Amino acid sequence: MKQPQYQEIRLRDFRCFQEPQTARTAPLTLLVGDNSTGKTSFLAAVRAVWEAAYGSGDPDFHQAPYDLGSFREIMHGPGRRRGEPNSFTLGFRSPGPESPEGRRTSLFEELLSSTSSTPILDFDATFESRGAAPYPATTAWRDGEVSVAYRHAGGDGAHFAFKSSNGSWRYPIPEPYQGVPELVARTLFPRRTIFPVDVTFLGKTTSPDEPFGLTETWKDLAKGSENPPGQQDRVEFSYLLDQFFRRPTPEPPFAGAPIRSSPRRTYDPTRPVRDPEGDYIPTYLADVHLRDIDRWSVLKTRLEEFGHGSGLFDEIGVNQLNRAQGGPFQLEIRKFGKRRRGSKRNLIDVGYGVSQALPVLVELLRMDAPSMFLLQQPEVHLHPSAQAALGSLFCETAASGRQLFVETHSEYILDRIRMDIRDRRTKLKPEDVSILFFERLDTDVRIHSLRFDDQGNVLDAPDGYGRFFLDETRRSVGL
Repeated sequence: MKQPQYQEIRLRDFRCFQEPQTARTAPLTLLVGDNSTGKTSFLAAVRAVWEAAYGSGDPDFHQAPYDLGSFREIMHGPGRRRGEPNSFTLGFRSPGPESPEGRRTSLFEELLSSTSSTPILDFDATFESRGAAPYPATTAWRDGEVSVAYRHAGGDGAHFAFKSSNGSWRYPIPEPYQGVPELVARTLFPRRTIFPVDVTFLGKTTSPDEPFGLTETWKDLAKGSENPPGQQDRVEFSYLLDQFFRRPTPEPPFAGAPIRSSPRRTYDPTRPVRDPEGDYIPTYLADVHLRDIDRWSVLKTRLEEFGHGSGLFDEIGVNQLNRAQGGPFQLEIRKFGKRRRGSKRNLIDVGYGVSQALPVLVELLRMDAPSMFLLQQPEVHLHPSAQAALGSLFCETAASGRQLFVETHSEYILDRIRMDIRDRRTKLKPEDVSILFFERLDTDVRIHSLRFDDQGNVLDAPDGYGRFFLDETRRSVGL
């Protein structure tokens, strides 16, 4: 299932972001600012809120390439005054998921057809401390005025909270079902799609369209209410509950490390599993080269087009040291001269630029690339023209329907993106790019959401934005 694109990210009391922050995000979002202003923390928040909404529900704040520490180290200003909430909040806004036919994924489609076909959904997770680790104590989905929140635990017990313009209702989850709230949700709305097969629980087998048989039902929820939920409320609540327990889940974002793995003269194949440093990339290339000649031809062509345009290389190849499957191999790079091709050289002999760029390039250009990328300093060890070429590649990738978050210190990347927007080199429009400028204010950080106009000029830039790049330029020329 394709990852819905974030339109904004929200943070409160998270790391260096104490005040509530709302950052406008886009198909291509660039993170710029001084060191230690929270850019890496922001990328970690993007992945964590995905995990809370779509993944296991319990984000791992130690998972590479981010290690944010314990709850006290993640929450802004631990040990504050008594009475203030001991929690932090992460959230996002995105278009609602659609079925392959472009309709909302609900069995109530005949009723939902009268509402927006592409709802804008908000998700928020409030994290509290469980031991030393943060966990999402409350999660909530909202579509306009309609919301459903799930309290996982706490003094008032696990429960669902429903709200619409007609009122609000609370449904406590019976103790035997607190570990499986999806069963309660399906009893409230029997015609749900979260279970495509028969389910056995507490000795009872039920089909997907059959109520599970809890003693309380949706009618019990409305008892004593002056404004019981109407049919449209129930339809909207059902749709939002689908977001908690939807299967299959969207594919997770790929998070890349700021420093990629060092090149080797000879590689022994390993299992090609994605990792932030790109350790698996050589094995992946060798595997595709050996097993799928058509896919290798496409990927090789794409890599060489970028390599030639950026001046990094003109040809890339895999040298199998023996033809046995799983045997050792080398990666080879070739540069062309004006009149003849140069000799092939081992990856380790062409400097760090190619080896540091290769994991980023392969992730972006492979045919089965993920829908969302979180990249840190992709320009490391690259000369200016190669950095600029990365800017164009980011535009092309975002224009193809993927979403990129790129933390960068490269003015060459920003300038190339600005010029490609101005010159209409891709289908990417000015509103499809967001620049997030991270500005330190005493002990807090403020995120400024900037944008381009049709001519590639940066709009709404604070004074600190101009000073940041001017200081970098002065530093580069030794002033």
